[in-house]
Amino acid sequence: MMTSHAISAVLAEKGSDVLTVSPQTRVFDALVIMAQADVGALVVVEDGRPVGMFSERDYARKVILHGKASKQIEIREVMTQPIRTISPRDTVEDCMALMTVRRIRHLPVLENDRLIGIVSIGDMVKWTLSAQEDTIHELENYISGKYPA
Repeated sequence: MMTSHAISAVLAEKGSDVLTVSPQTRVFDALVIMAQADVGALVVVEDGRPVGMFSERDYARKVILHGKASKQIEIREVMTQPIRTISPRDTVEDCMALMTVRRIRHLPVLENDRLIGIVSIGDMVKWTLSAQEDTIHELENYISGKYPA
């Protein structure tokens, strides 16, 4: 049976780098940052605290479809807010449940109100598949008498 892992374990493996922008950042500049880093979302931070998220979905639905100009509009006008956050102590399973129910693709990770990382639905799927593979390998070893490995 798959054990429950904390988000801190996911961050330890993937890293805790987080790309951020301010609410005053122009949408076009945020898109450049996202393209250069090959990421789908940025955390919007003001006074050191996350205040919103800006994603490709926000751009498509709130800028392009409304005929707005990305070089003039600021992130504050189109960012998703309020945002959901998680703790490094939350489990992968709880995080996946939240993402599924709320249809969230990216969750900032906060510890003591400080941004320490971000996880995506892709990170959660990758982690879950890896944990399942480990469990299968352990069960195969147990069944074949090679346990403990």
